[in-house]
Order: sequence, then C-alpha cells, then structure tokens
Amino acid sequence: MKKENLIGYIISITLILAIGILSINAVSSYQKEQKQEKKIIESTVLSVDSEQVVVQDKNHIIYTFKSKNMQVDPGDEIVIEYAGLLDKNRSLQDGKILNYQRMTPSVSKDGIPSDWLDDGIFKDYYKLAYQKLKELSLDEKIGQILLVRYPDSDAKAIEALKKYHFGGYVFFERDFKDKTETQVKTMIENVQKNANIPLLTATDEEGGKVTRVSSNPNLVSEKFKSPKELYQTGGFDLIKEDTINKSKVLKNLGLNLNLAPVVDVSTNPADYMYDRTLGEDTTKTESYAKAVIEASKNTGVSYTLKHFPGYGNNNDTHTGTVLDQRPYDDIIAFDIPPFKAGIDAGAEAILVSHNTIENIDNTLPASLSPSVHNLLRNELDFTGIIITDDLAMGATSSIDDVELKAILAGNDLIITTDYEESVNTIKAGLLDGTISENQIDKLAFRVIAWKYYKGLMFENHK
Repeated sequence: MKKENLIGYIISITLILAIGILSINAVSSYQKEQKQEKKIIESTVLSVDSEQVVVQDKNHIIYTFKSKNMQVDPGDEIVIEYAGLLDKNRSLQDGKILNYQRMTPSVSKDGIPSDWLDDGIFKDYYKLAYQKLKELSLDEKIGQILLVRYPDSDAKAIEALKKYHFGGYVFFERDFKDKTETQVKTMIENVQKNANIPLLTATDEEGGKVTRVSSNPNLVSEKFKSPKELYQTGGFDLIKEDTINKSKVLKNLGLNLNLAPVVDVSTNPADYMYDRTLGEDTTKTESYAKAVIEASKNTGVSYTLKHFPGYGNNNDTHTGTVLDQRPYDDIIAFDIPPFKAGIDAGAEAILVSHNTIENIDNTLPASLSPSVHNLLRNELDFTGIIITDDLAMGATSSIDDVELKAILAGNDLIITTDYEESVNTIKAGLLDGTISENQIDKLAFRVIAWKYYKGLMFENHK
C-alpha cells in the first residue's frame, strides 16, 4: 500500500473512532441528564424513620425512598421532588429525594380528602361513607378494618363485637356443625343486631375440598361440588348455575361474603392447591373467574378472588413460610390473567396470599408486600377491597407488628383470629407514630363504602 493511502486510511479510522466515542458520550450524557431530571410526586406519608420514608400516591401506589431524617409525620401530605426513575415493583426506590414540602390537604366539595377519591367501583357511595365515618370513634374505625374469625361461643362473639366494633366475622365449619338452618340464622342475626355498622358475614364456600356450610347436611342436602367437577360435568354454564345456587343458600342464612373463588392456576395433581382450583390452564381459569363474578352479581353475596398473585405449585402457608421462586414473567403470563378477568367482570374483593414471591419481593410475604399490592392496584387497575389471608397462619403468625405491616402494604381489610392482639398492635402503632389515624380513616372509609355498595347500610342502617 502506498504511504499516502496508508496515512489516509489511518486518518479515516481515527475520525470514525472519534465520532463513535463522541456519540457514546453524548448518549451517556443524555441518559445521565434524563436520569437526573427533576420530577415530583404528590403523596401521603405512610411511615418514616431515620433512614427512609414510605409514601402512597393518589393511585394507591406505595413507594419507599432512602432519606435521612425527613421532618414529616405519618398522615402528612407532601410534594416530593426527586431525581431518577420510580419502579413500582421495587420495595426500595433508586430515585433520590432532592427536596420536599408539606401540602395543605385538599378536599372535595363534600369535604372528603382528595387523595381518598378515585374513579373506582364504589365511587358512588363515597359521600355516604364519609358522612358515616365522621360519626365514628377511633375504636369503631379500627374495628371496621378487621374481619375476625368468629369466636367459640355466641355470647363471646356479641361481647367482643360490642367492645371492638368489627367490620365483620368469618364463619368456619365448626360454627355451622350440626346446627339447623334456624340456629344458623339466629347466630348471624344476633351479631348483626348488636353491630353499630352492619357486618360483613363471610365464609369459605369454595365447593369440593373446602365447604364450610354445605358440610352440614341440615343446611344443604349435598356438598357443593369442586370447580373441577362442575366444569368437567357441565362446563361454565354449570359453574354459573352453581354460583347462583350457592349464593341463595348463603344469603338465606345471613352470609353476604364468600371468600371464593380460587382462581389460582394449577394443572398438576401434585400441587398443594390443585384440588381447590379449576385444574385447567390460564385461559380456562380466566373464563372461570369471569363466570363466577358475573353470576354472583345481584345475588346479595360478594365473591373474593384468591390467592393473589397466584399460588402456583407452592406448599401450604398455613404451616410455615413458603418461597415462590418462579420467574416474574411466568407469574405475569400464567397467574395474573384470571385475576384481571375477574376484575374486569366487576370483582369487589381480592385476597392476597402469604407466599413470599422472590421475584417481586424476596423479603416479605405477598400479603405484607407493597410491591405486590402495587402490581394489583397499578397494573391491574383494581379499585376494590384488598384482603389479607388470615394473619394467624404459620407464614405470618410470628412476624412482629404484622397488622401494621399489613396496613402499610396497602391492604384494606385484615383477617385475624387474635382480635385483641390485633387491636392492641394497631393502637400501639398509632401511639408511637408508626401509622396515622388518617390511614385508619381512609381504610374504614373504603370498607364502609363497600358496605353501601353491597346494600348493607340501606337495609340495616341504624
């Protein structure tokens, strides 16, 4: 190669490399600039300590920021100026708080705090719910967010209700065992008569393996069949018919909330949850969720999709901690669609499992994880009531201040067996500032709005 050609070649290569480096630097600089661009978020403080602050925005999305010694209190409304990107699926944000300031709380024309309002399923009853909320004592508001296992005697149930003002009772098989229809009706009527606010009266009548009511032949001549058996016998038409018949039985007894259907996807008979599921793939389970929710409407009984975000092939959380190690994309593709189908059909409530979902939040059970609740609120646009599985179960029973963690995660309603401990823990959290009365007010407001939506407040309002 001639000398002059070689020099020209070297110069050309050098120019190309220089342009490439400049381009890379320009892109890097642009990305850095974008990352550092200042943004704001209007939010309510949920909790704060010397190292971090947890806030909830107007869409019920919860964010945790690293921030040392912020001079705010739970319940404060603040505007945060931050740099970086927010990730709703992260338990701790990479975004950095640059500045913050308190806001003057804004209210609607009806006096309702603006950050409580949404375009949700219960929105037509917010005004009534807020008017009722203003009549309640703090004890009554705390009680409304608790769905309590029915005590072992009717007298104890009434005594506890008068003291703690629960949002509702959950009835198990033992509460129906050997009783006549009249005795069951009397049991439920007696607690309703002693409630300042009409109760949610709940049970798990899934059919098949879990039949709290129909295990008693005095109440139902034959146990309700499992979803799998119904589907294999008569498809979704039979499932709809079964839902309507089941609702008639429950409503006749005074029950207004069924903690069913199980819309977990399981096709492997070896799975712990298999016998309680449809036993079919995601697409058919989507249709199952839709069929049950649609059939339940106007029956007087609300149905609850469970166990979010999908139980998968995991073990029993009644006995201990369970770690779900499935890839995030698999959960989104295979487990989430039935919940979305049920939400789109008008589901009012969703129950969250105690599985720890490693690829969403590897530190907390789903029921206590803000990231799991953010997925439900933000990605699925769910505006109804989020319910914990029973906090007395093995996966959560040994966790300190579990009720406070449940509130801070984004639940509206807490299922509990040890109601005295639950009430005391919540009161202690209010006293030491871990949670605010504003948070309790908001949750009680949502539960009461649901009760208006269900027609309970109009039928039994005192």
